[in-house]
Order: sequence, then structure tokens, then C-alpha cells
Amino acid sequence: MRLLPHELKPLLLTCKHNALISQIHALMVVSGLFSHGNSIAPLISSYAKVGDLKSAHKLFDKSPLRRVDSWNAVIIAYSKAEFPVEVVNIYNQMVLEGVKPDSSTFTVALKACTILQDLEKGEEIWEKVVECGYENDVFVGSSVLNLYAKCGKMDKAGVVFEKMQRRDVVCWTTMITGFVQSGKGREAVDLYRRMQREGMVGDGVVMLGLMQASANIADTKLGSSVHGYMIRRALPMDVNILTSLVDMYAKNGELEIATRVFQKMPFRNTVTWSALISGYAQNGFAVNALQLLIEMQLVGFTPDVASLVSALLACSDVGTLRLGRSIHGYAARNVIMDQVLSTGLIDMYAKCGLISCARSIYDRISSKDLICWNTIIACYGIHGQGREALTLFQQMKDEIEPDHATFAALLSALSHSGLVEEGRHWFDVMVNEYKIKPSEKHYACSVDLLARAGEVEEAKDLITSMETKPGLAVWVALLSGCHKHKKFSIGELAANRVLEFIPENTGTFVLVANFFAAAKIWDKAASVRKLMKMTGMTKVPGYSAVEVNGRLHAFLMDDTSHPQYEQIMGLLCNLENEMKAMGYVPKTDFVLQNLEEDVKVKMLGIHSERLAIAFGLLNTAPGTRLLITKNLRVCGDCHEVTKFISVIVKREIIVRDVKRFHHFKDGTCSCGDYW
Repeated sequence: MRLLPHELKPLLLTCKHNALISQIHALMVVSGLFSHGNSIAPLISSYAKVGDLKSAHKLFDKSPLRRVDSWNAVIIAYSKAEFPVEVVNIYNQMVLEGVKPDSSTFTVALKACTILQDLEKGEEIWEKVVECGYENDVFVGSSVLNLYAKCGKMDKAGVVFEKMQRRDVVCWTTMITGFVQSGKGREAVDLYRRMQREGMVGDGVVMLGLMQASANIADTKLGSSVHGYMIRRALPMDVNILTSLVDMYAKNGELEIATRVFQKMPFRNTVTWSALISGYAQNGFAVNALQLLIEMQLVGFTPDVASLVSALLACSDVGTLRLGRSIHGYAARNVIMDQVLSTGLIDMYAKCGLISCARSIYDRISSKDLICWNTIIACYGIHGQGREALTLFQQMKDEIEPDHATFAALLSALSHSGLVEEGRHWFDVMVNEYKIKPSEKHYACSVDLLARAGEVEEAKDLITSMETKPGLAVWVALLSGCHKHKKFSIGELAANRVLEFIPENTGTFVLVANFFAAAKIWDKAASVRKLMKMTGMTKVPGYSAVEVNGRLHAFLMDDTSHPQYEQIMGLLCNLENEMKAMGYVPKTDFVLQNLEEDVKVKMLGIHSERLAIAFGLLNTAPGTRLLITKNLRVCGDCHEVTKFISVIVKREIIVRDVKRFHHFKDGTCSCGDYW
């Protein structure tokens, strides 16, 4: 039997077994076809197709005439088998032997460089592309765009993209997803609109990128538009698309819609559950997030690192130490403890009051990244241990260069500890030595540092020196300090500036109203409260929570609904008598209403943090540490009261408010009264 050249390729296409390919190989040798250069490539591809890379490469090595199609066949074989290093090595050998690569060669070689994240080699191949005249090939162009995008070099990708004479949907998609993955959501959206103007229709991958962009830039309108577009076009929505929809709506705070999409999904995976858990956790719905984590396991899904980190965030938010420890144990038994999870644990333990446990985990991390360092510095800051935060910062700068977030964490830590001189020094170092341009966050931290320490005039001068217009956070920081230190002149200026921003946060309006009340500017206090009412804002009720036997118990001011109310009030009455004997005098100026003195005293006695402390004392063993979580700032009178109680009951009482931790023990507080 004699095999003719034109019969070879169809015959090889039907072969599904190595033995049959070997027989054809033998027949080719007998028929003399093996000497035909164009017969080698199909045979190499056939060996590779059945997984026999060894025979494919051996055949290639023994080929008497290795043309570009033979080189491509072996390069593609290794690419499909996911051996990118071999792909690059064979490409290098090809160039050394003087064989001119073609479009297929360059496309596959660039793909290998992308997988390896080898930008240097990829750019070397791109130079060869230009030399060989393939820079306008759309497939090669797409490959180099993908290389630059995956390596985060969107500026270089943009240069190549703009020079391309023809762009297909893949090119546009690569650029859009590249911008999204580089955190440039706005640029991704702008490019998509340009794509539309040029008459290109986006596919599911483009829509997926736009949804991710919408989540990144908090543009719910865009995300809803993409969702609607996909429905109108009847584009297929698989689990990845639907998961991205859940993630987008959740990150934009549209938790009701996110949950609706989630519930209607015919199939969910672990990532879907993680997206919704993360959305609830990041939007302050910690209980919902933790309930979802439990439900996820009940229906047979194993939590991944992302869902565990989100659950830890939820534990941090509400201070549920028992559940946080349970998650830690689960993670230690079932997943690899990477830096992300370890950092989440550091944050959880610190925000549940156990900074020593947070430090223990931190010390066990062998290779610490920037986020890990920033987290531990911030954790010491919120616990009022500014000196320790500074020590860590000085260790860090010898190992890794601090960034803008590091200095924000450091300045905040110094502020909470009242370390004014250190704050001034490191702000100057940040600007002059590290050449980091201060952002709104840095100025807010520095103004807070100065104003909290009573240096409100210097804080005002710092605001005046800002190159950009001061934002809301800066003026709020100044106002808080003026409120604390009764600096009513500068405070009134700050309060008026705050009102110019028409804050969305109810707490900011309350701060302004309380400042005017403290300054006894009753008409302005009333007008702010009237403005809140007109805009539909209501004051968020202050509550305090305490964890007892693994359950959180929350109390509102004068909360008479609790079954132990009578016992709680009885204990508080006894404690107050003892405190007065020790010299306690109620600080009625913290009742910011125009009331009689005895009414103010009565109101102070039923504040939520006192109710939570009393409940904790009644229901825990003597000597047990208490952690109270408050959703607003701790009241100045309650701050003083808790110092007295810590002496009477001989316990450590930790109060975590929206700003920081206050560790009360033996009549002192870790914040040094810089609350």
C-alpha cells in the first residue's frame, strides 16, 4: 500500500490511538513521505493530540527538514499541554536556527509569556514581531495586549492598541478587562462606550468586565444597565455572569437586589456564596453575613478563603469573639493559611479586643506583605498603643517601603495616643523623605491628632495650608476636637464648613447639632435638627452590645424591655452610690439638651453602655474581661464612670466605639483620655 501526500492529513485526523499513529508513521517512512517537509507537522500534531508529547518531540528532533509548520506543531503541542516554559525554550531554539516565526508562532509564544508573567521576554518577542512585519496581525496584537494587561502595564497596552489597524472584539475585550483588573474601572467604561461608537457589539466577557467595573467604581446605574442589556439581548448568563451580578449589586449596597439575583440562580458555586457574604459584611450587616456562612455549609458548600475572610470581617464588625475563634479553628483545619486569611485573623482578634492574639498570628507570618504591616500598625492604633505602632513602623521601613496607607495608619495611631510631636515629625518625613503627597486621609489624621490634643489653632492652620480644597473628613476632624475642648469660635467655623457639604451620614449632622448645643447656640442646634427632619434623616439610636456565652445582647438607652432590667438597674444604683463615695460627679454637660440638672443626671444613668456593662457583670464570672461594642462615640461621662467601675469590680472593661478601643483597668484608660 502506498500513501499519497494528500491522503495523510485526513487519515491522521481520524486517529485516536497511539498505536494507529505509529503504524501510519511507519507507512510514511516506507512510502518515502517522511522526507516531505509538509508531512511532518500533521504527524507531530497527531502524537500530541493523543498525549504522546515524547514521541512528538522525538519525531521533531529527527526531522530532516524542519519548516515553520513543524516548529509551530511542536510549540502548539506544548502550549496545549500547558508547558509554557518549553514553549518559550522551543521558540528561542527556532530563532537561533534562523527559522522565521509566523503569526501562529508569535501568538503562542506571547501566550506562554503571559502565563509565566515574563514581561521582559514578551517584549523581546514583540520586537521580533515588528521586525518580521506581523505587528498588524490581529491575533498577535491580541496576544501582546493580553500580556501587557495581565502584567498590569495598561499604558503600554494602550500604545499598542491605538496603533492597531484592525481590532476585533477580542482586542476590545482584552483592553476593557485589563483596565478592570488594574483597578481602572472608569477607563474600562470609557473604552466600552468608544467601542460602541465604532459599531462593535460586546459579548458576555465584555459585559462581565463592565459589571466588575461597576462594582469597583460604585456605579449601580451602570451595573443595572449592563444587566438590562444582557436580558434584552438574551445573552447567556452562566454562573460566572450571575455571580458577578450578585457581587456588583452587593458591593454597591443594593443587597436586596443582590439577594434576589442570588435566590433565582439555578446553580450556585462557592464564589457565589462568597460574593453575597462579602457584600453583607462590607455593608455592615454582619449578622446576615454570618447566617449566610452557616447556611452555605448546610446546603453542602465548603467555605473558601474569600468567604472565611468576609465572615471574619463580620465578626470584627460586631465583636463576636467566640464565632471568630470558631472560624479560625475551621480555617486551621481545612484551608491553607495564606497572608490574606492571616491578615483577616489579625484584624478580627484586634477588633474583638485581643490585640495579643492578633500580634501572635502576625509574628507567625514568615513573609509579611505591605497590607499585613499596615493592618497590625492600624490595630495597635485603635487600641491606643501608639508607641507600639511606631516601633512596628520603624521595623517595617527597614524591610519594605511604607506607602500612603501605612502613613495614614501611623498618623491615626499617634492621634489616638496623643503623640503630637511624633505626629508632626512623621507627617514631615512622609512628605519630604518619602515624597508622598498628603491625601485627604493624611490631612484628616493630622488635623484629628492636633485637634484631639487641643491644638485646634494649629490644626486650622494646617487646613489652610492644604493645596487642595479641604474635604468633609478634614472639617469633621477639626469640629470633633473643638467640641471636645470647647473651642467654640473655631468650632463654629468648622461646623458651618461641614454643613456646606450637606453630609449623607446622620452621625455627622448629629455632631454638628451637638456642637451647637454644647456651645449653647440653641437656635442653630434646632435648625440642624430641623434640616435633618426635612431631608428624611433620623438620628441613629445609640446602642451597646456585649457578648455573653457566645450570644450578643444589645441595649438601647433606657432599654426597659430586657428581662433582667430590674437587676441591671439595681446593680447600677449600687455602683453609683459607691462611685459617689469615691468622688464621682456626673458630667451633665454631656447631655446636649436644654434640661433641668436633675433630669440630665437621670439621663446619664440610663445610657446604653452602662446597661451593657451591668448586664455583663451580672452574667459572667468574677474577673472575666468584658468587651462592650458601641455604635457611636463613647459618652464622656460614661468614660469616667467606667474607670470607677473597673476599680470597684476589679475587672478589665473594654469599650469599643466607632473610633477606637478604650481599655479600662484599675481606674485608668489606655486612651489617656484622648477619647
